[in-house]
Amino acid sequence: MDWARHRDHWPLAQTSRFVLSKPHKWHVQDSGNGPLLLLIHGAGGATQSWRHLIPLLNESYRTIAIDLPGQGFTKLGAQQRCGLDEMAEDIAALCTQEGWFPDAMIGHSAGAAIALRMAEDMTPAPPVIGINAALGNFKGPAGVLFPVMAKVLAATPWVAHLFTASASREGSVERLLAGTGSTLPPSDMVYYKALVSDRGHVDAALAMMAQWRLNPLLSRLGGHPSKTLLIAGAGDKTVPAQTSRDVARDMPDADYIELDGLGHLSHEEDAGAVAALITRFLQGAPG
Repeated sequence: MDWARHRDHWPLAQTSRFVLSKPHKWHVQDSGNGPLLLLIHGAGGATQSWRHLIPLLNESYRTIAIDLPGQGFTKLGAQQRCGLDEMAEDIAALCTQEGWFPDAMIGHSAGAAIALRMAEDMTPAPPVIGINAALGNFKGPAGVLFPVMAKVLAATPWVAHLFTASASREGSVERLLAGTGSTLPPSDMVYYKALVSDRGHVDAALAMMAQWRLNPLLSRLGGHPSKTLLIAGAGDKTVPAQTSRDVARDMPDADYIELDGLGHLSHEEDAGAVAALITRFLQGAPG
């Protein structure tokens, strides 16, 4: 995406800067003071996902939010580094280069998987908060067909163009977001319209889907070193709340909290409720 085109209206743009950490040029939003929280958005999102949550967390914490490679305003430097392990490695390298040592990591959807993967290689492993964490695979035939279809779509040049063209149609983004189980006001939807209308962003999201390999991480969660909080919206139509509930049960040190009336974008729908849960968890209080 073109920063010059969007910076005048992008949420929290005053906190944005760009950092070259090979192979990518990262878009970073850095604000607040206190213990450091690293925020990782989900597939197809960007830093705007945190626009309501960051100001609340900044009351007690420094937050660093990044755009994933090729998504939002981060410039993708290597097409083959959009998988789970590769992105975790590249974000860790960025943190090391910049001297960031997260006191905790917060991930939404696929971002939660990235945070958990990063934490495996950190000593000591920081706490991880997953919001509607994408920690499950498709069941039945879809589990076989989806990875194949994602590879085909990512390798087909006209697919992203077709998707961005369809996104300009009246009501298309509204229907897309409604399919997540979340309800956002028009003032928030405008950012999603900008994202899905950008071919480079869509290309990178498709590449992430095609390269996603979750099973190795899932097989190790039973011995994961991080204290973990999994927050799920009861109305999530993208990743069922049952996914987080089951994972939390199987992890050695994980809590699960379910929020009624919220969908996949819970932290955007009710940032106050999510911020309160995060703060209580990090301060060691019961959820």
